[in-house]
Amino acid sequence: MTITLARPHAVYSTRDVEAAQERARTLKSPELEAFYDNMLALGGERFVTTPSSRDALDPLYEDCPNFDEVLDDLSRYLGLALAGGSGVNMMPVLLLGDPGVGKTHFGKRLAASLGTEFEFISMNALSAGFVITGSSSTWKGAKCGKVAERLVRGKFANPVVLLDEVEKASGSTQSDPMAALYQLLEPETSRAFHDEFIDIDLDASQVFWVLTANSLEGIPAALLSRMAVYEVPAPTQEQAAGIAQRVYAGLVRELKLTQVDAELAQNVLDKLAGVSPREMRKALLDGLGFAVAAGRQALVPEDIRIKHEPARRKIGF
Repeated sequence: MTITLARPHAVYSTRDVEAAQERARTLKSPELEAFYDNMLALGGERFVTTPSSRDALDPLYEDCPNFDEVLDDLSRYLGLALAGGSGVNMMPVLLLGDPGVGKTHFGKRLAASLGTEFEFISMNALSAGFVITGSSSTWKGAKCGKVAERLVRGKFANPVVLLDEVEKASGSTQSDPMAALYQLLEPETSRAFHDEFIDIDLDASQVFWVLTANSLEGIPAALLSRMAVYEVPAPTQEQAAGIAQRVYAGLVRELKLTQVDAELAQNVLDKLAGVSPREMRKALLDGLGFAVAAGRQALVPEDIRIKHEPARRKIGF
């Protein structure tokens, strides 16, 4: 049996918070003072989690079979962590793949396997760096960035933070959303991550970074050098069938549909072979609706009504 091991790790100094709180009183910022009060109440330590066995990643090989390359590396690094009694120490991961191959799902399942929290940040909608680094407390409506918020309000120092579609990030020269990543993706410099709103250093060195992209175009070479890059293929027909069966079984349990068949027929699986993991749940949910409405206990191919997805863009190198 695999259990999750946890050890305390200092994310920030409460003495630094107290000193910053004194400075905040001169700014007359109730929001900032309340945030400091919360930091002091929560204390500066968070947990770093490590599964007790490499077997913790086995479910991911089943749920995300097209991610076997990155999982093989993760398994080795987890083995090193267990041998040395430390946290999992791996470079930030960049997952390259067409839309819908399951990159976000993989990030969520990875966080669950590591026994930690998950934070999703869409870089496509990110037009300014303060979404990551926070905005100055002197600005109207200022608040902390998503990294600081996760580390302060969360329970763990090693959350999985997924930056989605990183190649689509945009911003001005004054608030480049990529700029903070040069510090955050380096273990040494991330130990003193400075959020503009909180105005104290946070130790973000334990964060597990997963970045996703459809193409390398637009990602600076200096940033790529800080990451381990993996190209994620679409699932094979056999893999897609396994994914479909697991998604279907999960829906049957979730909806408590005891009257329907436990497994999908082969002709239904054949029709799902070309459906991306992203769209598979919806296709099966709709299919179950059609089957139940028709009074059938099993899905038939006609229940799977696939909407045409936009054409996929080729990955650029």
